[in-house]
Amino acid sequence: MSKSSRRKLKPRIVFYNPRMNFINILRQAERQNGSLLCVGLDPDPARFPGQWRGDASKIFEFCAAIVDATADLVIAFKPQIAYFAAHRAEDQLERLMAHMRAVAPQVPVILDAKRGDIGSTAEQYAIEAFERYGADAVTLSPFMGFDSLQPYLKYHGKGAFLLCRTSNPGGADFQAQRLSSVAGSPLLYEHIAQLAQGPWNLNGQLGLVVGATYPAEIERVRELAPTLPLLIPGVGAQGGDALATVKAGWRVHDGETSAPIIVNSSRAILYASAGADFAAKARAEAEKTRAVLAAACQAG
Repeated sequence: MSKSSRRKLKPRIVFYNPRMNFINILRQAERQNGSLLCVGLDPDPARFPGQWRGDASKIFEFCAAIVDATADLVIAFKPQIAYFAAHRAEDQLERLMAHMRAVAPQVPVILDAKRGDIGSTAEQYAIEAFERYGADAVTLSPFMGFDSLQPYLKYHGKGAFLLCRTSNPGGADFQAQRLSSVAGSPLLYEHIAQLAQGPWNLNGQLGLVVGATYPAEIERVRELAPTLPLLIPGVGAQGGDALATVKAGWRVHDGETSAPIIVNSSRAILYASAGADFAAKARAEAEKTRAVLAAACQAG
């Protein structure tokens, strides 16, 4: 992509409209906060600072402090539900979701749940994500087919990110396999990208999860899904390259983002300090990562 097709992200004031759909909220957050950075909220009490260490009752306080410190720096927040459920802290997740809506209504929240089940069960998971927790989007596994996704798509305006080419090494066990022995047949992750860009995206609600650890695959997904938002984990503790990630996935047209990317960092920000200054250090790390991503936009 030529340098002329990339523009520096510049924060500007935009007023939040609660009736906007997820994609519009996402683009608005990118403009307002000048950011492609998503902070993943993966609270591990064993890594909490000071006297909170090991105390699962402090999950809300820890995450709320991170949110308060970074709300003006991010394109999205992404709480990972397993980190709450493992500590019987779903009530704290409910409080956290309400807190984020109150202090950062302009920032969309992606519930990282990776659900995938038959229709009747999926209906219950959709209620959990969108009604119980009030998420703006959710991550899903598409491997049981379109009928397992339909209950989520009934919530017009909400987003759903399908696992496509994930950041873990074992993802290649299935995602990088060809659908048939016929020469040129698509890899499984390519097929998912084609379905998400095409027949499955009935209401324009779908996005894809692709890992920063595989920039070549990000570029291939972008070719097959030129307009879908990409949720990209793997920058930070997992070692994904920010410049390669942005070059592969971020696209603008006439000064506006035509294909948003949401670059997630969790542990590197959450646990930037084990001391009482953990929130300030988290903000500093988030500022640094946001700046690296913005520089990558200009360097492309």
